[in-house]
Amino acid sequence: MVHVLKHIANKIEQRERLTLDEGMVLFQTPDLWEVCRLASRVRERLHGKRAYYNVNRHVNYTNVCALSCKFCSFYRKKDDDGAYEYDVGAIRAEAIGAQEAGATEIHIVGGLHPWLPFSYYTDMLAAIRESAPKLHIKAFTAVEIVHLARIARRPNDIAGVLRDLKAAGLGSLPGGGAEVFDDRVHDEAFKGKIRSDKWLEVHREAHKLGLNTNATILYGHIESLDDRLHHMDLLRTAQDEAIAAGAGSGRFQTIIPLPFIPDDSELEHLPGPSGVENLRMLAVCRLMLDNFAHVKTFWIMQTLEMAELMLQAGADDIDGTVVWYDITKVGGSDTHQETDARRLCQVIRNAGFEPIERDTLYRPIARDGAEWRVAEVAAV
Repeated sequence: MVHVLKHIANKIEQRERLTLDEGMVLFQTPDLWEVCRLASRVRERLHGKRAYYNVNRHVNYTNVCALSCKFCSFYRKKDDDGAYEYDVGAIRAEAIGAQEAGATEIHIVGGLHPWLPFSYYTDMLAAIRESAPKLHIKAFTAVEIVHLARIARRPNDIAGVLRDLKAAGLGSLPGGGAEVFDDRVHDEAFKGKIRSDKWLEVHREAHKLGLNTNATILYGHIESLDDRLHHMDLLRTAQDEAIAAGAGSGRFQTIIPLPFIPDDSELEHLPGPSGVENLRMLAVCRLMLDNFAHVKTFWIMQTLEMAELMLQAGADDIDGTVVWYDITKVGGSDTHQETDARRLCQVIRNAGFEPIERDTLYRPIARDGAEWRVAEVAAV
């Protein structure tokens, strides 16, 4: 194992792509310190001492969902206690409040509502663009995009639906809904949700339209290590294609490993991943996804304390101020899950890095209170 790790370290120094077998070594070696050290080496090569955060606002416009994924405690059916849906006016008000508070991004995802029309989504985007024009709108997972194509009665026109959303104000796609790219896992844990081919199709079409996107992987439930590596391999292949398309094409900006949180879901009998597993998973993502510029530790699901450690194990981004997030709640937290830029900067400095506020496209921000502009020097 020591010899193999040394071989892997040499490949990383030579900027050579790791094989799936080598990825398995990274998952199975008892030398976690060396895995994290290698990931930190790559992270520093790409970003030096910079670590990114943003001032953002999350909006979950509905928790009513046609699906019933076993890992999810967020969804409700129409008449369930706690079911909700926001009208366009309420979302407009959220956007105005976010812009007035100095946010650069509004992040919008929700359940697959069976009865909201396609016009609801385009009206939502248009209202945000009209009332809060400085906000970048990052909205709708690939799962939602496929749902929107269905309710628009254009299930085979993903590209056209994305064009309509972009025209209404959509700026980029989040990475949610990927879960794990394996049919067995999909059928057992989130049956009815789109599979890997459709998720990747949505992101490929978004890239063709010049939209950048993110990617996620949900781990620590019923998937295997082979499943995780297969997921990473499909992502880096899709990224290769986006990069080869050249200027004008969008691409994946960041990978966000998301730990499975069992509380109140149908899979709550599972323990979920440990902190040590979380560190290893993030480090392996950094090493396997060699064509992804950024690796994000989503503090809402990892905690700020773990995010601080992950900055030393391959992560270069800890997300943002968030404010409201209704999908997962760690350690008894409620829907109001907020931090401020000062705390994010403190976490980054504690980890030994220089905090850089970014916008959604990883351009550095120059800020004066709630007023901000994109700085002249581009972020990596």
